Order: sequence, then C-alpha cells, then structure tokens
Amino acid sequence: MRWAFADGWTVTRRFLIHLVRQPAQVAVLVAFPILMVLMFGYLVGGAIGVPGGGDYIEFLMPGMFTMTMLFGVSSTMLAVRTDAANGVTDRFRSMPMSPSAVLVGRCAADMFGSTLALASITVCGLIAGWQSRAGIGATLLAFALLLLLRFALLWIGIHLGLMLRSNGAISAVQTLEFPIGFLSAIFVAPSTMPGWLGVAAEWNPLSATATAARELFGNAGWGSDSWIASNSVLMAIVWPLLIVAVFFPLAVRRYRGLGR
Repeated sequence: MRWAFADGWTVTRRFLIHLVRQPAQVAVLVAFPILMVLMFGYLVGGAIGVPGGGDYIEFLMPGMFTMTMLFGVSSTMLAVRTDAANGVTDRFRSMPMSPSAVLVGRCAADMFGSTLALASITVCGLIAGWQSRAGIGATLLAFALLLLLRFALLWIGIHLGLMLRSNGAISAVQTLEFPIGFLSAIFVAPSTMPGWLGVAAEWNPLSATATAARELFGNAGWGSDSWIASNSVLMAIVWPLLIVAVFFPLAVRRYRGLGR
C-alpha cells in the first residue's frame, strides 16, 4: 500500500508538471467557466425566469458549478489516449511500479485542476452577486458533492480514453458535454420542459448535484415536489458512487488488457 501511494504521487507530480508547463491550458481551464457564467448570467439570463421567483444568478451558479465538473472530462480522455498512443503507458506498465499508480495519478492530478476551476468560478460568482445563504457546514458539503461528481465523471473519461482508438472519436464524445449539460436542471427548471423531457432531465445525475447544491447553499431552486428532487442530496451521493462502481473496474480492466 505504501508503494502504491508513493508511485501514485510520482505519476500525479508528472501530470502536474505538464500542467504548469502549459499555461495556455491552465488559462482555458480557469477562463472558460467564467465565460459561461457571463454568457448565461448576463446575455440570456434576463429572459429566463425562476419558478416561484428568485434571482437567476443565484439559481444559475450552483448549476454552473456542476457544469464545471463536467467540462474537461474530454481533456482527460485525450490525455489518457495520447499517453497510450505514444507508448508512455506501455513504459509505465513495464516498470516495477504499482499497477494502479497511472490511473490514480491521472485522477488525482485532474482533481487538482478541477478544484482550481471550481475556485475560480466561485470567485466569479461572488463578484456577480451570488452567495451561499447557508452555514459553513452545508456550504462545504455542497462543494464536496460537486468534487465527488467530478471524481466519478473522471473514471468515465479514463475508461473511454483507454477504449477509444482515435482522437476523432474523442472529439465526437466531447460534443456530447453540452447536450448532456443542457438536458438537466443546470440552466433551467425541468418543469418548464415537455413532460417526458422534464423527467429525463430530473433523473440526470447532473441535476441531482445541481439541485443538492442549491438546497445546501440556500439558493433558489426549481420548486419540484418529485421524489428525485426531494431527495437530491441523497442522489448526489448515490449517482457518483454508482458511476465509480461501474467505471472504475472497467477502467482498471481495460488498462490491464492494453497490448493484448
């Protein structure tokens, strides 16, 4: 176990060094969520009403925090695919190191970048007028649920990065980030959608985290009394755990089978 942690930290440092040496990537990581807040908060936000009243910025920000956890999963896929295609992954597998170090190191480094992006968009939200109206405990729990969602989504990205054979396929998957995000309670209330589409949006794992964050922050919600909305905090834990339970073993199995 000690060597597994040591090897994992070594691989994490490798990814972090690459990140530091690519300032443009860091700039995009920080600036893109802020641009999304400005676009939806000020360009189209005036035309969107919050069910039951309330400020749209307060409704939007927990959703944008959630969307930020979805952004960049395709970058993880591309990084994993690039290492595999360039033989870096094979070199790691030939070394006397823990088999889990490469995947865990990739995930840990990405969580660092995700935390940085979440911090930047939080500052942007505070400047725009958003605030958490709950106590420190509920606020920290909301941020913990957001990072838990990111952790789960990363294992989907790692698995797909090991499975897909071309960068073109990864680009095709990348285009799905926005449709998946829009088909949720991130930007608008599912109650404003057609019935069947609203149900699909309510059961989107992103909706559970966004709704739970609004509840924990004490911000305006979308006022649904459905079971999934009433148990959003529970589902914001259950959905990520289910995703990890499915995709973590798949990613490990795919990694062990590389080159066979």
